[in-house]
Amino acid sequence: MSKLRTIALAACATVVTAIPAAEAADIIPPPPQIVVRGWYLRGDIGYANQLVDSLDNALYATAISVDNQFKEFTGAPILDFGIGYRWNRWLRFDVTGEYRSKAEFNGADIYTVAAGDFPDTYFGKKSEWLALANMYVDLGTWHGITPFVGGGVGAVNIRLGAFSDIGVGTTGDPAIAYAGAHDQWNFAWALYAGLGFDVTDAVTLELAYRYLDLGDAKTGDLVAYDGTNTVDNPMEFKNITSHDVRMGLRYNFW
Repeated sequence: MSKLRTIALAACATVVTAIPAAEAADIIPPPPQIVVRGWYLRGDIGYANQLVDSLDNALYATAISVDNQFKEFTGAPILDFGIGYRWNRWLRFDVTGEYRSKAEFNGADIYTVAAGDFPDTYFGKKSEWLALANMYVDLGTWHGITPFVGGGVGAVNIRLGAFSDIGVGTTGDPAIAYAGAHDQWNFAWALYAGLGFDVTDAVTLELAYRYLDLGDAKTGDLVAYDGTNTVDNPMEFKNITSHDVRMGLRYNFW
């Protein structure tokens, strides 16, 4: 019996040593692929479609009504850069700094007092600097495509300038007023939804939609064209929001 056992052990040793290294590697499955933690840089360009809920002014209190407010921003390009950290295959964080270029503003209303209805038209420009801290949840990857959702909070500096109010006064004469630029810091928050496309192991192309709440803003004090002014009356922009479309690149250092 001991002789048979010795022969069997020798045969097994011979078979094992005869298997080439490549074949042995094929027999042992590789470990599962794991997305490791790591830093990344990002850059994005995009286009902002901005809205404002309403306009307000101290002089509106003297009117019977202010109706038919038309208020519209033109679209504006946006550009941001940031640095982020992937915590695991599902969760990542980044901080971004963004410049939102000038958008033209056009507005109009009907100002009603006892003497009648008087039209006003408004023109101005708005731009922002925005800083956000963001968190994203990646929802799995299929054929190199990763859908994600996310949210962010931060601060925004809104600059409203080149503002003019052109209308007809109660005497029938032209009523023209101008306001200087005004900067205001607000709390800002954002929601994201998008897709990441793996170009290489290190480079990800990203296409995303973002809803952005910028808060309120106002112009400088409106002063009549002849320099007269009886009350501090900046034009106030209530609840500015933006629907942004963004395309960007992430470079992953893992």
